[in-house]
Amino acid sequence: MHVPVWHEQTRRWQEEGRLQLVGILEEQHPDRARLFMQWKGMDWPLMVDPLNLLEVPYVPITLAIDEHGVIRMAELETEDVDRLEKEFLDRQFEPPLDQPAITAAGPSAAPDLTALEQTARQGGTGQWREYAHALLHWGGSDRLGESIDAYRRALELDPNHDPTHFRLGVAHRMRYDSGGRQPEDFQAAVSAWAKALEIDPNNYIWRRRIQQYGPRLDKPYSFYDWVSEARGDLQARGETPVALVVEPGGAELAYPAESFATSDDPAQGPDPKGRIMRDREGFIAVETAMVPPAVAMGESARAHLIFRPNAGIKAHWNNEVDDLEIWIDPPAGWRTDRRRLTVPRPQQVVSTETRSAEFELQVPADAAPGIAELSGYALYYVCEDVKGTCLYRRQDLSLEIAVLEQPR
Repeated sequence: MHVPVWHEQTRRWQEEGRLQLVGILEEQHPDRARLFMQWKGMDWPLMVDPLNLLEVPYVPITLAIDEHGVIRMAELETEDVDRLEKEFLDRQFEPPLDQPAITAAGPSAAPDLTALEQTARQGGTGQWREYAHALLHWGGSDRLGESIDAYRRALELDPNHDPTHFRLGVAHRMRYDSGGRQPEDFQAAVSAWAKALEIDPNNYIWRRRIQQYGPRLDKPYSFYDWVSEARGDLQARGETPVALVVEPGGAELAYPAESFATSDDPAQGPDPKGRIMRDREGFIAVETAMVPPAVAMGESARAHLIFRPNAGIKAHWNNEVDDLEIWIDPPAGWRTDRRRLTVPRPQQVVSTETRSAEFELQVPADAAPGIAELSGYALYYVCEDVKGTCLYRRQDLSLEIAVLEQPR
């Protein structure tokens, strides 16, 4: 709550025209920040830096910049508000010698992406990075795949540049949240962020991005538990809350935990002999992601399961019978917070929405290093086309996680 406190403490100076607040946001989903700003009544400019081009290792960073563009105070805390007035607002600063006058800049022109690509093919890692940045910012959602390819080319030339790994993850997540998603994008994003953190384990930005989707034992706080309260308060004030492109859920709303707790689910699943027919028609596509993708012995991770009806055959959920049910079979000695998961069905008879479920697992302290596999299955009622036959189907699940000898 650092930013709202600064806003309230400096509101008088803002209204008097003595101080202008400006924010730079290191966030994957900027619309969530817009909702937060609306909720807190903060209407000052907010710029977005999802790629962390500033390469800051943590946030927040509060700077006092004078009218000449010179940083006069840095690393300010909210308790420094009196010092800010005395040492910054009440002072007159001379412009630095030989510094050109600052003029208002207009909107940035879109770069020549074709020229940047040609330069990248003739240049090196820096040129590939620049081309990847430009594609992500200016190429639109249709060219996110090209941006991903450009970041990968840069990493082939410099595989230990952690900001590029992080930005590759951002690009994968952006494509995942767009209409052009690929099934592997979520896991690819997490793996890229994990690689960035492996290279620089002290970077707060890298670590927080993984914790956003990760297990409760590694979570510092609930990242988006405020969204529901914000919407309620705004509606009570007669305002329409900013719409969110991607709703936060699951791990993003979960609170930290001090210990790993297992459920009292039954020892046997609903189809122990595998008698339910498999979904060989491909009614439902399943995507999985493990966050983080690798953990040390004794650590925990969070598994994400996403179920999408196959639009190509006009598949849809049949909601007249039971909920989507999932059963997890961890390896011997492994712990899960749940073995049986259900996703409630909506009230309408048929629907085509994406459904998701999450569970957490803990690696035994004596687990063997290497790739471990968790199995399971999902049971659901689906139909093909508008008047197609509705069936009860099973889909077997397989999730992998790397077990490390030592924490990263």
